[in-house]
Amino acid sequence: MTEKTHASLAIPARETEGDHALPPRGREWKRAKIAIWIVLALLAVGALRTVIANVLQNRSVAETTKQNATQYVNVVSPTQTEGGGNTLLPGTLRGNVESPIYARSTGYLLHWYVDIGTRVKQGQLLADLDTPEIDQELAQALAQRQQTSSSLGLAKSSLERWQQLRQRDAVSQQELDERQSTYTQDIANLAAADANVKRLQQLESFKRIVAPFAGVVTQRNVDVGDLIDAGSGTSRALFALAQSDPLRVYVQLPQAYAQNVSVGQKVVVTQAELPGQQFHGTITHISGAIDVPTRSLQIEVTLPNPDDKLRPGAYVQVAVPAVAHAQLMVPGNALLFRAEGPRLAVVDAKGTVALRKIVIAQDLGQSLEIESGIEANDKVIVNPSDSIADGDHVRIAQPQKTGKGAS
Repeated sequence: MTEKTHASLAIPARETEGDHALPPRGREWKRAKIAIWIVLALLAVGALRTVIANVLQNRSVAETTKQNATQYVNVVSPTQTEGGGNTLLPGTLRGNVESPIYARSTGYLLHWYVDIGTRVKQGQLLADLDTPEIDQELAQALAQRQQTSSSLGLAKSSLERWQQLRQRDAVSQQELDERQSTYTQDIANLAAADANVKRLQQLESFKRIVAPFAGVVTQRNVDVGDLIDAGSGTSRALFALAQSDPLRVYVQLPQAYAQNVSVGQKVVVTQAELPGQQFHGTITHISGAIDVPTRSLQIEVTLPNPDDKLRPGAYVQVAVPAVAHAQLMVPGNALLFRAEGPRLAVVDAKGTVALRKIVIAQDLGQSLEIESGIEANDKVIVNPSDSIADGDHVRIAQPQKTGKGAS
């Protein structure tokens, strides 16, 4: 085909050998493969980066979760209290001798001579009673005694005459025995009359109400004209009398301290209404048994009161000797209340929690004295969670020391 024909058909003429030739197909395919491999490599790198990022993120999340799940606690080391010391316990002052004064005779109050606050001596007259019934009974008893005495005199003379007649055999032995029996009976009747007279005379003497001991009158419950019944069953006491020097103090000592007191020990008594003043007494009596309902031991302290600053019936505090051996002290906010009793949470070297059963010797408010249950080298958790349990794993945040009164 000629060049003219090619031109008419719009077909370009074939390049001559001198013109630029097209690249071979093999080279293009090679470049395409390289591009594909580069794309695949980039995709692989991106996928690997995503996987690594996910792994790192999961590990970070796991570490954060573990860190958040770790419970941090503050701990303290128990401290030892000093051996001995004093423990304040409540007590009640009582008079060395206290007694209500009742009437022994029935009658009317004629006059009273002392009032509350009056100091009286032993045997001092407190009041007089008017006892008309006893007076009449005494007069009747005296008359009956006189009658019995006269009858006895007649029986005695009759017996003597019948004894003389019996010696002359003028009367029988039976008749003499009858006179002897009459005389013996009259002797017994006179003795009974004498006893009745003495009884009524004793009741007559009870119309004088006297002080049975020296002391101070603390109550007066009657006035002139009151009807007084004898005895203490249904009647009221006329007076109440107390001896204020020395005084007695009764103290209920907890069982934990029962082995640390003995007769003769010195104690200090204080009263809130007398600030700065101390009164020194001595333990004179100790109960021989623990009171079961209160688990306490009653002790009695004798307290001199020469200036009458203290009054019977007052509430006081008694400093008694505390435990003789040293105890461990922990803050009060370390205590756990469980159904089984008080507990303390202790952490070992591996961070494992153990709930220890304890015996509290004394509660001082901000601190506790522990009798048993923990050791001096234990780490006790302060402000433990209510949900803490045996076997929990914790981490100690900041060890700290505790002393008396620490919280």
